[in-house]
Amino acid sequence: MRTVLVTGPGGAGRTTIAAATARAAARRGGRVLLLSADPLDDLLGIPVGARPTGTGNGLWAARVDSGEHFRTELLALQERAASAFELLGARRLAGEELTELPGSEQFALLHAVRRAAEGDWDVLVVDLPPLRQALAVLALPEQLRRYLRRLLPRERQAARALRPMMAQLAGVPMPAQWLYETAARRDAELAVVQSVVQDPKTTVRLVAEPGPTAAEALRTARTGLALYGLRADTLVPNRILPGDAAGPWLATLVAQQRKCLDEWYEEWAPEVPLYPVGHLGRDPQGPDDLAYLGAGSGEGEAGSGGAGLATGLAEGLDERGPAAGRWPVEDRLAEDNLLVWCVPLPGAVKSELSLVRRDDELLLTVGPFRRVVPLPSALRRCTVTGAALTDGVLRVRFTPDPALWPRGH
Repeated sequence: MRTVLVTGPGGAGRTTIAAATARAAARRGGRVLLLSADPLDDLLGIPVGARPTGTGNGLWAARVDSGEHFRTELLALQERAASAFELLGARRLAGEELTELPGSEQFALLHAVRRAAEGDWDVLVVDLPPLRQALAVLALPEQLRRYLRRLLPRERQAARALRPMMAQLAGVPMPAQWLYETAARRDAELAVVQSVVQDPKTTVRLVAEPGPTAAEALRTARTGLALYGLRADTLVPNRILPGDAAGPWLATLVAQQRKCLDEWYEEWAPEVPLYPVGHLGRDPQGPDDLAYLGAGSGEGEAGSGGAGLATGLAEGLDERGPAAGRWPVEDRLAEDNLLVWCVPLPGAVKSELSLVRRDDELLLTVGPFRRVVPLPSALRRCTVTGAALTDGVLRVRFTPDPALWPRGH
């Protein structure tokens, strides 16, 4: 399944571009599913609910209902832990009195992606939250699975038959079996979402309205994408004003957009093509507007002569990128007795970079982003002897530990 994750700064038109991308993909053939937490009725011209609804021509759409997901999950948890609640004398909550808590939107989105991954879709287009929140959501499956492995390790489940005796000896209650079963089920569900996020056929599509604020957000996001092993397939500068806009006020905005576009072409293209989308003079509405936006109707002449210009929102859907997190290890044992782990971090600033080795993991912090990465097997038998950030690449130097390294190497 080809997956396109659409995000960008808030208010940039992410949902519209996600819908236009899904429609453009459906016109190429195959089954396409569009997921969004925002209303899609006006854009697609039909009512869209929580279950996939066909719009015709191979396109289906579904709205992520975080409130319903929260109520369903909490009621199910309450049912599984019924004996524990009864022991505590707790009164059960009814579904109609439940109000979703902050953070439930992220888990509802992950659940929707997992359900989509189990379906028969050729292309999945996901309308993500704004940029910073989107990167946090995409990092969640890997982070939560790590927490589950540390807090409820699978090997402890083998001792479940001894739990009553251990509880008597220790004088404290041991974790109930339902807790381990719930953790195992959650781990399996998160593994499906993590496989989608880290699949080489998954890419991120960035949507931004050209301007200083968006430019800064994209620079920061580029580092975050690299840290999490995600690949951007297209940058969509949205709502581009026509070059012949009249009046000094509009002319100033046009000049600002053109200046920003030139910088984006220089910074992103040709590795990440740009697909400028022109301003319609109104909010896009209906399938015809989506078809117009997705078929190469943007201001193609904008920027550096069209260098690195995408010809439509369906472009690049057949491309396959590198597997997420596959950072190369340079073998310099013969020359310097070193192994060098090369971590691409474009846009990273040395003062905002932190690196900590803990057991067999590397804790990387870059600005607002953090990732705990398992070390490759060869590097686990080494000690960290230094690191340097050069030309957007963090090179971490490892020296073999004589006590662990095989003799003769």
